[in-house]
Amino acid sequence: MNEHIIETENLIVDFPGVRAVDGLNISVKEGEIFGLVGPDGAGKTTTIRALSTILKPTSGSIWLWGNDIVRDASAARGRIGYMSQRFNLYGDLTVEENLRFFAELHGLSDSERTSRTKELLRFARLEEFTGRQAEFLSGGMKQKLALACTLIYQPDILFLDEPTTGVDPVSRREFWAILSELRSRGLTLFVSTPYMDEAERCSTVAFMDAGKIRVSDSPKAIKGAFSGEVVELIATPQRAARDLVQGLSYVRDVEIFGERLHLTVDDATEAERRLRLDLAGKVEVASVKTKAPSMESAFIAMIKAGSIGSLDSGVTHEDD
Repeated sequence: MNEHIIETENLIVDFPGVRAVDGLNISVKEGEIFGLVGPDGAGKTTTIRALSTILKPTSGSIWLWGNDIVRDASAARGRIGYMSQRFNLYGDLTVEENLRFFAELHGLSDSERTSRTKELLRFARLEEFTGRQAEFLSGGMKQKLALACTLIYQPDILFLDEPTTGVDPVSRREFWAILSELRSRGLTLFVSTPYMDEAERCSTVAFMDAGKIRVSDSPKAIKGAFSGEVVELIATPQRAARDLVQGLSYVRDVEIFGERLHLTVDDATEAERRLRLDLAGKVEVASVKTKAPSMESAFIAMIKAGSIGSLDSGVTHEDD
């Protein structure tokens, strides 16, 4: 039995004057969370729309459960859930009314509608808001409601296109807790995200740029490929601190993450000791500590090594 539930071969999607997806070859195992990251315009949304049968590719093949959905998508559509970037539910309906509407739309019986609505309200932690109109929900609750409506007919694959963009960090954590629970129930999830901390929660992460997959592996393997160690420095003024550490012989690279500087070094313990001495009296050092390499550090190192394309503001680091 083929363990891959999603497979593509040389998938190409063209728009006038633009090749949005360029020879895509991916395999997704049943029951995993497959994360797609990359800058704006990389082709992530187009890929998800093609895989979920919304968009017909220019050429190439897509197999879901071994069925060629480019030739015949009808067999797969009833087993796919798709959640777009934008909240697309009915703002004038209440939370419960939205769920019941989508249950009826998908042909659930009265008893099924009642049981599934009750179950999903509890699962999405929306029981306290059943009578609230959707337009008056917070961003995080809107996304949980959209997810619940997508799950109403129990799909086997769930495609989510940047589902937490613009959502506050606490709501993002809650949303991903729900996704993790869905995975534990056997659902396969294909998620695009601009957040590196979310990418670390996936089974497999693929970095997409200019329509191509540049690297695809487990988060552990990607971080394991990072050469060196990381020291996190918080010092003021930051610009002066950055200029100082860039001139130190034992610092290989410096990246800015909010108020923090991440320094790539060969020996973090030795670098911590020397930094305190070298910066004393020149800047105010609030914190110096060793930090495990992150997905973001690994991707940036790959970019600088030329193994993958440029990383811009479309890929985001956000503290939780």
